[in-house]
Amino acid sequence: MSQHTRYQARTPDEFGVIHYSDEEHQIWQDLFTRHQHSIQNRACQDYLDGLDQLSLCTQKIPQLNDIDQILQKHTGFATAAVPALISFAKFFELLAAQKFPVATFIRSREDFDYIQEPDIFHEVVGHCPLLTHPAFAKFTHTYGKLGKKADQKTRGFLARLYWFTMEFGLMETKQGLRIYGGGILSSPKETLYALSDAPEYREFRLNDVLRTPYRIDKLQPIYYVIKNPDELFYLDENQLLSAIETAKIDGMYPIHPSLMDKGSPNT
Repeated sequence: MSQHTRYQARTPDEFGVIHYSDEEHQIWQDLFTRHQHSIQNRACQDYLDGLDQLSLCTQKIPQLNDIDQILQKHTGFATAAVPALISFAKFFELLAAQKFPVATFIRSREDFDYIQEPDIFHEVVGHCPLLTHPAFAKFTHTYGKLGKKADQKTRGFLARLYWFTMEFGLMETKQGLRIYGGGILSSPKETLYALSDAPEYREFRLNDVLRTPYRIDKLQPIYYVIKNPDELFYLDENQLLSAIETAKIDGMYPIHPSLMDKGSPNT
């Protein structure tokens, strides 16, 4: 997670306010407008309910203090303004304290369609809505507490768990497959692709998820599908740790052929 970036996070002033330029606010508005169109009949209801609870301004980048008031009320979570990229150790430390890290910069026009590092749009619009939901908030908190104590190898397995759930997870509903992963929902291209005929859908089995390689720079060939949020809610630290130890013994699955490039960054 700690790597080089050309983006510089914004620092709050003495009143906790983060100041952005008119162009940055316009980028937010354009991203949000596109997002609203892309998620129709694709996002899960829990996400849509959370988005309504947050009441995000469509014209301006929201202030984290305003988001915190709503998250605190519903689940006890809050945001934490962070630099553009942070270490895994810091990431887990914040989640363990029920603080969700938000990089306070917004992407440039040239990165409008895709940005590798998470910006404020990805973090706030992609992830914060589900942090109003008790099941997803509890899973995130449990994940952080376990990750804070874990060694580097265990954190690699935890990264795959987060990737295939909170970033790129799907849910079975009465209306059919719906998206809950923030990495999908903050990307119109992936939102359309995820519910197309192109990817493969697999039932959420913890051992399989922990052993599946992924790439951050490709559309996902495989998505794991939960039946409801309780599948994540009832996972505790001991269950996760036991599953990770089993996955270590079983070993990784082969990387999907569509992800194989020379020098490809896979995990």
